[in-house]
Amino acid sequence: MNNKIMRFKESDEFRALEPTEDNGHIVEGYAIVYDEETNIGGWFREKILSGALDGADLKDVPMFIHHERRKIPLARSRNNNSNSTLQLKPDNKGLFFRAELDVENNSEARALYSAVKRGDISGMSFAFTIKEENWRDKDRDVPLREIVKFNRIFEISALSTPQYQGADINARSETLDSADKKALDNALRSKETDDSENEIKERELKLAKIKLEKLY
Repeated sequence: MNNKIMRFKESDEFRALEPTEDNGHIVEGYAIVYDEETNIGGWFREKILSGALDGADLKDVPMFIHHERRKIPLARSRNNNSNSTLQLKPDNKGLFFRAELDVENNSEARALYSAVKRGDISGMSFAFTIKEENWRDKDRDVPLREIVKFNRIFEISALSTPQYQGADINARSETLDSADKKALDNALRSKETDDSENEIKERELKLAKIKLEKLY
């Protein structure tokens, strides 16, 4: 997981639908939401920009509970075809999902459906890599990372509400993973480089002014 990042999201729209003649036991909601700022462990803020999913690799996205990928997926999207038990739909809000659970043959699917229906589980999480990002406010204690484009979405997971940092409804585990740390370190090094270049330009400007004063 060194090249992947996990995000947690508590969603008021994560819901369980009553089964009908046409549909079985369905859970649906948003795994990713655009334009909501999140505090990542107090290290930096993060915002997923609208359209960040455009062109992202969604060819094979399974759904788990708590990222337990050694277990059987509860649903899976393969090329997002009509036969997939997990349907994904990027829209102007984010990544909408709809999963059909086999509650008769999978005890974990049955437990998840019940927990979502009761409101005991309302959190979603996803694993991803980034193709394009911007860093802003690098001179502040808590800079802002804007995710411009995702590279790939590896999975989505249902989970019970994690321990949040502060009062944000969006959250992250308390420790940053290596991908986050590397991105933050690169951003701060970039700021130091920018500062050094600015200092050099200021010194050059001062020297130019001194030369002009001597000429006139």
